[in-house]
Amino acid sequence: MQNKQNFPQNKVSPLVSFIVPCYNLPANMLCECLDSIFALSLSSTERQVIVVDDGSSQSPLAELSQYIDNIIYVRQPNKGLSAARNTGLSIATGKFIQFVDGDDKIISTVYEQCLDIVRFKNPDVVFFDYTDNQVPQRSLKTPEPVEGTYYLANNNLHASAWGYIFKRNLLMGLRFTPGLLHEDEEFTPQLILRAEKVYSTDYKAYFYRKRTGSIMNATNKKHIIKRLNDFEHIIIHLRDIANTLPATDSLALQRRVAQLTMDYIYNIMTVSRSKKQLFSRIDRLSAQGLYPLPSRNYSMKYTWFRRLANTKTGLILLMETLIIANKR
Repeated sequence: MQNKQNFPQNKVSPLVSFIVPCYNLPANMLCECLDSIFALSLSSTERQVIVVDDGSSQSPLAELSQYIDNIIYVRQPNKGLSAARNTGLSIATGKFIQFVDGDDKIISTVYEQCLDIVRFKNPDVVFFDYTDNQVPQRSLKTPEPVEGTYYLANNNLHASAWGYIFKRNLLMGLRFTPGLLHEDEEFTPQLILRAEKVYSTDYKAYFYRKRTGSIMNATNKKHIIKRLNDFEHIIIHLRDIANTLPATDSLALQRRVAQLTMDYIYNIMTVSRSKKQLFSRIDRLSAQGLYPLPSRNYSMKYTWFRRLANTKTGLILLMETLIIANKR
């Protein structure tokens, strides 16, 4: 059952809807996150803050009393991050959307530069960088915008959904796939292809907190298999989408598919540390036409990795080298 705490809705749509999923977080951490949003130079009519409690063992609502008149709080049965974000999207009315994970926070003084672009440049997407350093590092450089297809075809995408602010009308029904790990990798490329004005900044505007016990750090075998299976599913899904697109869009998405396949092979090696898993999954990629990796010079890293990974001897050498390196 949903438990929603409403505040009076604005007659005019807010500029930004902030969607904050949380699950079993310390209250002080969630409060830090909310404080960083409310520190921004957005009036109460310009912002909408949606906290989606994804079935925490104990609701944090009692600890959020000081914010209750300024947030929408939704409590739902535990369904995972994708479903929590989708719930937020179903409620959001802002012209722009910003995801903020409840255990992270915005670096407010730097994020203001993103808001300046939003206010004065009418972008579709503004990318920014993250940091684990809370000391603000402002930048004077404002990039020129490019089309989303051009951006995807010429850049190594950082797909984390909290790493950019985007115009809500780009969604056109696009949502996260519930229950899927690496869900951002499936969502973000599709969103970017729909954009006409993408600003890619170097603003370190997001404080990313690495927490032990987070789902992406789980090391049990069942989780590892799911993580790899979901990664493979996303690669195949994006490849299938690329095959339906006009030539320019298709080439841009094919680059992303190739880079994700490279990342997937890397993850097989470093997460499973199993030659049996490696060669079994390489066979599956080959059957899908995803291996050998395409002979493209997308980046120095990709070119180097492709040359080694496209032979059995190179795969073994890569795996042994990466396992040794990760033990240090």
